[in-house]
Amino acid sequence: MYNTDHKPDELAIALDIGTTKVCAIAGARNEYGKVEILGLGTVKSEGVSRGVVSNIDKTVKAIRESIAMAERNAGIKFKIVHVGIAGQHIKSLHHHGLLVRHDSNSEISDQDVDKLIKDMYKLVLPPGDKILHVIPQEFTVDDEQDIVDPIGMSGVRLEANFHIITGQISASRNILRCVEKVGLEVADMTLEPIASAAAVLSDEEKEAGVALVDIGGGTTDITIFKDGIIRHTAVIPFGGNVITKDIQEGCTVMHDQAEKLKVKFGSALADEIVDNRIITIPGFKGRDPKEISEKNLAKIIQARVEEIFDYVLWEITRSGFENKLIAGMVLTGGGSLLRHINYLAQMHTTLPTRVGRPVDHLAHGYSGSLASPIYSTAVGLLITAIDNKLMQKIEKSADQTDDNDENIIEEEEVMSAEHGRGKWYNKIFTYTKEFFEATPDTEF
Repeated sequence: MYNTDHKPDELAIALDIGTTKVCAIAGARNEYGKVEILGLGTVKSEGVSRGVVSNIDKTVKAIRESIAMAERNAGIKFKIVHVGIAGQHIKSLHHHGLLVRHDSNSEISDQDVDKLIKDMYKLVLPPGDKILHVIPQEFTVDDEQDIVDPIGMSGVRLEANFHIITGQISASRNILRCVEKVGLEVADMTLEPIASAAAVLSDEEKEAGVALVDIGGGTTDITIFKDGIIRHTAVIPFGGNVITKDIQEGCTVMHDQAEKLKVKFGSALADEIVDNRIITIPGFKGRDPKEISEKNLAKIIQARVEEIFDYVLWEITRSGFENKLIAGMVLTGGGSLLRHINYLAQMHTTLPTRVGRPVDHLAHGYSGSLASPIYSTAVGLLITAIDNKLMQKIEKSADQTDDNDENIIEEEEVMSAEHGRGKWYNKIFTYTKEFFEATPDTEF
């Protein structure tokens, strides 16, 4: 069990329901603002395909086991969990919002921005789709454009450009159903690539312009930042499992053997293989073993990884930010563990590339395994869960005390400084679950 002096109401638990693994992670912020990991549970995922729940019973079993492991480590029972959502059903679009204010002398407030954001949830979408996140890009107050935070300004017309992320309501409801079957309540739901960004990207990278490429088991998620704002999101329906399948077919071996070949001997760049070793794979009972050269294995892997980066390049071009990504590209997720993948990415896209590991926000003493890019989404979801919990606590305290209470004002300013925006920005990821619950099942 991890040692902890934290109160139960300071702890949060996040759940990453992925294609290859289900991971529950519990933690809290220490007095220095770093995240202490208090519990971790990881089990193999068998009920998820390309980021979407395909078997309820298997997913429920995996969630139950991972939560139980995290609870044992943390020494506490959890009732509320923060979950991630991903999959190829995720889409994004841009929309413009306008609010005409009646009192031009009063300052623009949180409520004005909230109203503008909530109006976006009224957009008409294709049947079965629902809005997951509404992310403000930049604001215009009267004729003053490119305003990052309009709160405190005066004006009649408040306009904003929004990046809107949508997903299938059925996929979201299946996640909610799985978690509820375990006996837990979902606090809120965050898009997984946004969570990964919280764990591995620095504020400087987000400001300069960066593309985060999260190569998971079932999908590859892309998130593009510029000027500290999410500008584009996309999901490519290829991930590490497709590479494994290529090895399986190219070498005519079993799936488990193909996965071991990829992890132990795989390289994303065939030219980097100098000692062309021969790998021997045991044959079936009574049959001769198979042999494959390390270089040929790398060629199979490189062909698929190049295809993935072709899609990544296409999405970067589609976003309109191909010449504005000063910080280049950051790779994370299990697929980024392939040897030489950062070199291949840099050669293929001409963007400077690094592999992102989710350790910058963690307090000392974390398990060494958490330094792997595999845990980027889980750590990011935990950071989001802790911040949301702290925000709700501050708002609750503000409701119960005087408006002039200096301690509350000070806490709100700290949160605003951490996120670089007003407190309204911290609320935009908490509308999702309320929206799902408030919307009747009219399309079914």
